Amino acid sequence: MLSKKASCDSHGEDSSYFVGLQEYEKNPYDHVHNPSGIIQMGLAENQLSMDLLESWLAKNSDVTGFKEKEGSIFKDLARFQDYHGLPTFKKELAEFMEEIRGKRVRMDPNKIVLTAGSTSANETLMFCLAEPGECFLIPTPYYPGYDRDLKWRTGVEIVPIKCWSSNQFRITKSALEEAYKQAHNQLNLNVKGVFITNPSNPLGTTMSKQEFDIVINFCMTKSIHIISDEIFSATVFTSPNFISILDVLHQRNLQDFGNFVHVVYSLSKDLGLSGFRIGMIYSYNEKVISAATKMSSFGLISSQTQHLVSKILGDKKFMKCYMKENAKRLKRRHKMVVSKLKMIGIPCLRSNAGLFCWVDLRHLLSSNTFEAEFVLWNKILFDIKLNISPGASCHCSEPGWFRICFANLSEEMLCVSMQRMKVFVETFCGHRRYESSTCISRKSLGLKWDDPTGSSKEIVVKFDLILFVVFLMHVINRFLSGMSRNSI
Repeated sequence: MLSKKASCDSHGEDSSYFVGLQEYEKNPYDHVHNPSGIIQMGLAENQLSMDLLESWLAKNSDVTGFKEKEGSIFKDLARFQDYHGLPTFKKELAEFMEEIRGKRVRMDPNKIVLTAGSTSANETLMFCLAEPGECFLIPTPYYPGYDRDLKWRTGVEIVPIKCWSSNQFRITKSALEEAYKQAHNQLNLNVKGVFITNPSNPLGTTMSKQEFDIVINFCMTKSIHIISDEIFSATVFTSPNFISILDVLHQRNLQDFGNFVHVVYSLSKDLGLSGFRIGMIYSYNEKVISAATKMSSFGLISSQTQHLVSKILGDKKFMKCYMKENAKRLKRRHKMVVSKLKMIGIPCLRSNAGLFCWVDLRHLLSSNTFEAEFVLWNKILFDIKLNISPGASCHCSEPGWFRICFANLSEEMLCVSMQRMKVFVETFCGHRRYESSTCISRKSLGLKWDDPTGSSKEIVVKFDLILFVVFLMHVINRFLSGMSRNSI
């Protein structure tokens, strides 16, 4: 007999987001061996600047060989080190965080808790700040993995702050208050805080000063926490620039509220090191630091990884060049994707950060429902073989929005994916034009336009036969009329 945790189905793997990833693994695209396979556009991974890191490693073979002036340090790294992080690594990480935040706020290495990726960091904060059955408010749409990361083992609930396309999915005071009321009055949940992602995943936008003020003022009034997931902070490729919540606290002189603010960061997105599992919590709250440090023993970063990355971060000249070039490449790739989608007739939300576009496919829905969105997603995944993430998996308030990732693909794969999408849209629109041209005749004949049963094809076939007969009779009548006029 297994435990309840092992037997429960609350992990979220049945989400279309995870299903898409699984289907890709079964049938991955390869331009030589499997050109008709699925192209992965559902993975927010940064591979655009991997060559820069590989070049640095080739020039610094002593680092990968664990050699220093005194000789090999392999034995030292292989033995037990400080469980909670090498001091040199935490120092370099703090300085890097200062750099990408414009050096507006000093980062203290002693306020850093290292974790095995941001997944571990987010879950650790849930354990520190909330009890099972309590909740955090999160603006929608949000990263589908949060349903797993924040809820599964902790028992903490998520209540959505519903945002809408009418204002580019920005957080509003009314939406925040409505979510709080829903949690308290309808769901009977104790709200422990607000969880934000900045830059946003999946929107690819940075938070505005107004949004920060709304969230901070609200949380100060309620004496609840703020968690700011900032793992995409160095992926900003155009204005407005990234502003950390730590910057806002400093600007507003809100040090007293600092105990309620906690930042999550990782090198998975900014440096493309998702496999290295480097995450961290930054907090001014000493009790949170203490508790999170103890919990981090269950998700450590290897000493070898810390040593290698500390050397990369410590090369300030290289890192400056890397960040500049990476932003340039992200901007170029983003522009390429947006322009190609625009040519196809697909608009995107205006964005300035991240590894993805938030794409508007509402015009391709058969109806304004999430059921229609699911049908469209199925067609895109299984017919044209593109794995993109539907808005429903991100808890979007409106059907028809999708996340398309662009930084994990080669340019060749991107062109293939855009060509597939182009053919799909043209075929779809051609079908729509045909349906529109016959719409009045369908209604006049009393036939249903939509048939939720499986007999819609039969109705279309019967209808087309009727149309053909009507057309044929019309031609015959005109022919006979012409003959009668000629005989006169």
